[in-house]
Amino acid sequence: MSTVRTRTTVLAAAATAVLALSLTACGEDGTGTKSAGPAGSGSTAAAAAVKSAQNAGSTESDGASQATGDSGDAKTTGDSGSTKTGDGGGVAACTTKGLAISAAVQDGPPTTHIVLTAKNTSGHSCLMQGFPEIRFLENARGTVPAVGKSKPADPVVLAAGAPAYAVVRLSDGGMDEDVETVKDFSVTLPGSAGMAIVKAPGAEGIAVDPARWATGYWTPELRNGADEF
Repeated sequence: MSTVRTRTTVLAAAATAVLALSLTACGEDGTGTKSAGPAGSGSTAAAAAVKSAQNAGSTESDGASQATGDSGDAKTTGDSGSTKTGDGGGVAACTTKGLAISAAVQDGPPTTHIVLTAKNTSGHSCLMQGFPEIRFLENARGTVPAVGKSKPADPVVLAAGAPAYAVVRLSDGGMDEDVETVKDFSVTLPGSAGMAIVKAPGAEGIAVDPARWATGYWTPELRNGADEF
């Protein structure tokens, strides 16, 4: 409404200016004869006044439009379109493309546990969620179950270059166990964070027992003794 009132006021002022210019242009000279003035001067000045008034009105309107546009931009600007996680202060989840995952023997012989190390190579911080979803054998044998007591109390946020660890039990190390040898295996991260193929430690691979295997959650440090299972 303020824009309409401003434009009306400006146009009224312009009309007054046009009338004044017309009267000046058609005023009497010293002989009592009405003078037409310089040809076209009255109409030119009037047109300039109208154009100036229109420009002023347009500027006022444009200012209001710009303000509306800025308000709209403020609502859509930000990270709302980015994929973020609910934990870790909005840090994006780690993906296998930004991690280097390796396996090493924790104890032995006989080898009953390995340690997975996932180093953040992405160049930025990321959130390491849950536990590694490991498949040692074919899909029909399922994934290695997680041990709940190994879950850390706080979100695991890895700085660039920092590692996360997960302890994995392969077997009980008994002589009569029904084990199978594995030379590589898959590790999948939760959600759509990707899958990696990890080489098993040792030239002969590792022996796994589907009845006894288990994995810990990802933790920012290797918690010796805290996650024994």
